[in-house]
Amino acid sequence: MTIGQPDSTVGVQDHPASAEPVRPAAVAHGKSPLRIATDRLRKDKLAVICIVIVLFFVLVAVFAPLLCKIEGQDYSTFHPDLVDEYGFPTIGVTADHWFSVEPKTGRDSFARWVYGARPSLIVAFSATVFGTIVGVVMGLLAGFLGGWVDRVISWIIDFVLSLPYLLFAIALVPIVESMRGGSFNLTPEEQASTRFFVLIFVLSFFGWAGLARIIRGEVLSLREREFVLAAKAIGVPTRQVLFKELLPNLVAPIVISASLSLPAYVTLEAGLSFLGVGLVEPIPSWGQTIANATNWFKADPVYLWLPVVGITALVLALALLGDSIRDAFDPKTRR
Repeated sequence: MTIGQPDSTVGVQDHPASAEPVRPAAVAHGKSPLRIATDRLRKDKLAVICIVIVLFFVLVAVFAPLLCKIEGQDYSTFHPDLVDEYGFPTIGVTADHWFSVEPKTGRDSFARWVYGARPSLIVAFSATVFGTIVGVVMGLLAGFLGGWVDRVISWIIDFVLSLPYLLFAIALVPIVESMRGGSFNLTPEEQASTRFFVLIFVLSFFGWAGLARIIRGEVLSLREREFVLAAKAIGVPTRQVLFKELLPNLVAPIVISASLSLPAYVTLEAGLSFLGVGLVEPIPSWGQTIANATNWFKADPVYLWLPVVGITALVLALALLGDSIRDAFDPKTRR
């Protein structure tokens, strides 16, 4: 036996020659990047807390009718007997009105708060899903096909990113309403539903371009890798190369982009509703409530702070969760 080499006879008597060599479990069963990121998120206490907060708001939005039924109120019933002649509430927090009532109208504040979480989450998740799907498909096509397809898609991406989304949202609402017969011929419910879908479209339209540019850059570096060249050499169809070879390697940027888009969309929905461009009555909205509460802040500060706390907690939890997801997928980070 030479110096520095292990003695091959050591331990032979403990294992018969017919037995297979014992390998560590980690070597026998390697973990995928998604599994590694999931394990790292489970160990991140801040990420777990953020997930609990987000799930709380999701459950509040889903079970809003049940919560209002338990309280015994709804978000649309006026209670003029609970406000004085100047519109100020004459009651505080009671067993019948858990968050008191809305100034001037007397509508239940708790019911409007739980129902106000619904449009924020629906708009944010819908815009994220649609924007992610379009961005991934356009980025894959631009990066993999190249040539005139890449030039056209890149031009569209630059064009979308150059548009001012606020002016686009302001101009699109009256255009869509005029296509449906004009705002004067629409009922309040029809106007509210029109603005709801226009808001989702605007956020999705402006949200896909940034992700498409990221995916395009990733695909440009991946399409020259050996596994892609081998798939093309043996005649694998383009669709299968895109969605079975390239897409699994793009999970990290897609998940990171989606997790960071959610809080941005919640803020944008509230901001547009606050400016009067987003959701309107009879759909309850936190941004709409904040806009109405600015006139009653000195007399009834709780009316303003309820939606502010809801938006702040939800956006902060989503933003911190997005940072944790980004770090979990980053191989250079050790948390």
